[in-house]
Amino acid sequence: MELSGLELLLQSMPQLVKGFIQTLLIAFYSIILSTIGGILFGALQTIGLLWLNLLTRFYLELFRSIPILVWLFFVYFGLPLFFNVHLSSFTCAVLVLSLWGITEIGEVARGAFQSIARGQRDAGRSIGLSTIQLYQYILFPQALRRMIPPSINVYTRIIKTTSLTVLIGVTEVVKAGQQIIERTGEAVMIYGSLFVFYFLLCYPLSVLSRKLEKRMT
Repeated sequence: MELSGLELLLQSMPQLVKGFIQTLLIAFYSIILSTIGGILFGALQTIGLLWLNLLTRFYLELFRSIPILVWLFFVYFGLPLFFNVHLSSFTCAVLVLSLWGITEIGEVARGAFQSIARGQRDAGRSIGLSTIQLYQYILFPQALRRMIPPSINVYTRIIKTTSLTVLIGVTEVVKAGQQIIERTGEAVMIYGSLFVFYFLLCYPLSVLSRKLEKRMT
């Protein structure tokens, strides 16, 4: 007896759930690393040292100029070939998305730090604060509040970009869906479930970002 599309979807749900979990894990680790690294990267761009500015600009342009897909292929296939470094597809996905996310969050952080009035920096210096103390006690607390709305937008982009990791063999939700389609031939219900998954995950974040931006403005 031939199964209906809904029955096939229910039957395939355990495999899709495994893919969902893999996608969420990649996004979660990438977002955490991107946030920590991005705040540091943004702070380094605002210190004002010429050599540091050149270094951060070079790193930024590397990820602006080269597509994420090329980075995924380079890390997954190039590291073993040129440096004899073998990483799992999951680790490669987290690494590349984190390195890219650092540049995105870093630009958000840089803008937040630079939006703080110059007089607050001068006031901190006048009472003898070191550079680390200046960022820790004056700049970072204010910048963090201003970073939240645009950072959430970056997080949604990271979540959606996880779909590219299917091309290096990560069995995330898109890959799981493709495997089910190859086995059953039922594309509409499977791609429909992927549509719902990404929508339910990303749309609330977009709404939250807009509400926070209005509230903070």
